[in-house]
Amino acid sequence: MNTHNSLDGQFEFTGKVKTYSLAAIAVGVLVILIGFFTGQGERTFANLLLMSYYFACVCTAGVFFCALQYVAQAGWSASLLRIPQAFAKVLPIAAVILIVIVFAGLHFTHHTEIEGKHVVAPYLYKIWALDGVTTKGNANYDAILAGKSGYLNLGFFLGRMVLFLGAYSIFGRLLVKYSETEDELGGLFYYKKSFTISAAFLVVFGFTQPLFAFDTIMSLEAHFFSTMFGWYNFAAMWVSTLAIITLTAIWLRTKGYMEWITQDHLHNLGQLIFGFSIFWTYVWFAQFLLIYYANIPEETVYFFRRWEPEFKPWFWLNIVINFLAPLLIIMARDSKRKTNVLATTCVILIFGHWLDYYIMIMPGTVGAEGRRFDYIEIGVFLGFAGLFTFLMLTALSKFKSLVPKKHPFLQESLHHHI
Repeated sequence: MNTHNSLDGQFEFTGKVKTYSLAAIAVGVLVILIGFFTGQGERTFANLLLMSYYFACVCTAGVFFCALQYVAQAGWSASLLRIPQAFAKVLPIAAVILIVIVFAGLHFTHHTEIEGKHVVAPYLYKIWALDGVTTKGNANYDAILAGKSGYLNLGFFLGRMVLFLGAYSIFGRLLVKYSETEDELGGLFYYKKSFTISAAFLVVFGFTQPLFAFDTIMSLEAHFFSTMFGWYNFAAMWVSTLAIITLTAIWLRTKGYMEWITQDHLHNLGQLIFGFSIFWTYVWFAQFLLIYYANIPEETVYFFRRWEPEFKPWFWLNIVINFLAPLLIIMARDSKRKTNVLATTCVILIFGHWLDYYIMIMPGTVGAEGRRFDYIEIGVFLGFAGLFTFLMLTALSKFKSLVPKKHPFLQESLHHHI
């Protein structure tokens, strides 16, 4: 295996990690089947939505990482771009999984209770996708949702999801393709094309990512609306992705790969993790404060549900993990340069933002029963974690080199020092 002295080293995906990832997938599939066959379909669908959304967000943010580096003409990150590029290669699979779960959750129904009424509703998006909710005179009629029906209807909803995820996947595929072609042909032509396509992606992503979050997560409680919700979700997905990129880089170094990644590169990643954890907290607090101050019932009920005894401990634990943990652990310069400390922080934040998504999703799907953690939460998390690990490392192993050898800023990255 070649290391820093040769940039031709190719990653080999073998050993215990491959075995463990496949075992985790098997556990996840088994738990999902048990969940459905034991009458816990609603809870199982909620966890499937949570993890498929998390999966798709991390892969999408991998494309965002690459695009951001190209547009910023950043030199420090050139030698680690293969990691987020592997995320981008997995995005089409993540997109298909999320779309299938959303489609199934909208079309399979069950008997449940909504605001004291026993109804037959979809497993997901039961508030606005309920039959008769937009029909005057129907027992399920809701004037607020009828007013939103031009946007919240099945065809337009699923069409937007396919369009957004399809566009992100295409941009990601182009960035990977241009980088691989650049390695073969050299020159600046494909770097300039990467710059152009990255700028286009950032514009598209900036306008559509909030809508993607509104659709997939916020519409679970369709009476609620917050213009900050999309950026709150962006902060969560971005911090999670930075943590996974950092953890992957650290793991690869322990296996003898990517030895050119130094403490200086990890320091930069730690700075980004710390800074955007603070940004996540700012958006979290601003959304909470403004809704509390406005005291509009349709908005305050969102936080009221999370303030009830069933969710209150997790509500506060969320802010402790995702704000106080990075603040207290990696604020100091030296902490960002200690591999074990940075890796521990990344693991904490990966679980922390899982909890963040959990709090976003469970009150609007499962309700008060969503408080407890049991085998379904653990099993579905393990299944998707194994799937992501297996697909991402498989994609990484397909690159001819673990570094974009003809990237114009590669030497700057290899000699990066702060």
